[in-house]
Amino acid sequence: MMKYLQRLGKSLMLPVACLPIAGILMGLGYMFDKSVMAGGDPGSLFVVAKFLVTAGGAIINSMGILFAIGVAVGMSDDQEGTSALAGLVSFLIFLTILAPDVIAALKGIDVGEVNEAFTKMNNNNQFIGIISGIIGASCYNKFKNTKLPDALAFFSGKRSVAIVTGVVSLIVSVILFFIWPIIYTGLQNLGKGILSLGAVGAGIYGFFNRLLIPFGLHHALNSVFWFDVANVNDLGNFWAGTGTLGETGIYMTGFFPVMMFGLPAACLAMYHTAKDKNKKQVAGLLFSAAICSFFTGVTEPIEFAFMFLAPGLYLIHAILTCLSLIVLGLLPVRAGFNFSAGFLDLFFSSFTPLALNPWMLIPIGLVVGVVYYFVFRFAIKIFNFKTPGREDELEAVSSATGNLSNQGKGFRETAEIVLEGLGGKDNIVSVDNCITRLRLEVKDMSKVDEAKIKTAKVSGILKPGKNSIQVIIGANVQFVADELKNLVK
Repeated sequence: MMKYLQRLGKSLMLPVACLPIAGILMGLGYMFDKSVMAGGDPGSLFVVAKFLVTAGGAIINSMGILFAIGVAVGMSDDQEGTSALAGLVSFLIFLTILAPDVIAALKGIDVGEVNEAFTKMNNNNQFIGIISGIIGASCYNKFKNTKLPDALAFFSGKRSVAIVTGVVSLIVSVILFFIWPIIYTGLQNLGKGILSLGAVGAGIYGFFNRLLIPFGLHHALNSVFWFDVANVNDLGNFWAGTGTLGETGIYMTGFFPVMMFGLPAACLAMYHTAKDKNKKQVAGLLFSAAICSFFTGVTEPIEFAFMFLAPGLYLIHAILTCLSLIVLGLLPVRAGFNFSAGFLDLFFSSFTPLALNPWMLIPIGLVVGVVYYFVFRFAIKIFNFKTPGREDELEAVSSATGNLSNQGKGFRETAEIVLEGLGGKDNIVSVDNCITRLRLEVKDMSKVDEAKIKTAKVSGILKPGKNSIQVIIGANVQFVADELKNLVK
């Protein structure tokens, strides 16, 4: 089950990766005319703003269909386009059969009397999108190699996937006809329960968000709070301007001080506490990771640098993140992001209608940075945490930290070293990746040489299952994954 959830969490990142362009377009639009969604005053700036905000909204308001396609591709065995088509087929069937007018006709009632659950059947229903993606990927994995009699040979193999998906989706539609109102009510109650906790609920979410990163399950958790899975939709409402000023954004705002200032300050603390002979080696690694965190909000290169070396320190980081979300949840400050809580997202989100004193995050972030620096430095010294540069051997430092550029190694060379460490291509079952890590299945785990893999300057290695292994590369993981796939082929 853990492996399946990890794969689902990874799959959710594919549609989420579409959001940055939406944020840029909408941020620019609101910059020209902040009142554009309320009508605004007709004029040249209003026209430009309306054009940009509408373009970005086309993505934000279609997350359900993007989830259907993204999950279908991500959950399929080989990420082939047929699985995406299957996910789309499933989503369109649900969207059509469970539409309010159809439900009204089937029940013989007026459309106005249809349960609220069915009025949510639109392009932005992420929960139905996820279900559609899972159905599409499952049908693809099961039937992509189906062989039919000669008379039906045209529909053999991948051509059969969409047909089977349609049949399965039709059956599931009948089931959802009866249970979807119950599921929807449950999700609503979950969302209301979380919202009722206010800032404390945001803090609890932030704590588990960090703790789930080593398992790759934080993306699945994020979908509950950021999108319309449990009727919270913090991210969607923020950018569409449909939320409540002062409330919407509570599950995003607290991440900005941590990612822009806290973790970069932690890098400085780790550098200052490193052994003198190792400081030169770790300086470049920590500096590049800190810059990445500040501007883009991608924190894995920093977190994986000490996550395995000092798990106690990582727990402290999770607690500090929790406190940041609680404090920011109580303050009259709100900002949002479309990708992660870096400076770029802060800049563009500051022009949105629901942004509230967003630039206060700069001085608040500086305070958080000071807190992170002294807490990390004190904890490292007191508990003798083996953070980068404090190991007994310099070679261990190089293999444990890693960075975005793989320390100058070409992607091909990195892939070759990783492949050799995995026991060669004959030991590889599948190669996949998420935003920062390779996700691999091997035939025989005993053939895996972790020491060899670490010579590629990776950030860490995880073994979430009997035959599953994850190699943390960094933001350039896609290029290493592509080279590794070519080598395996």
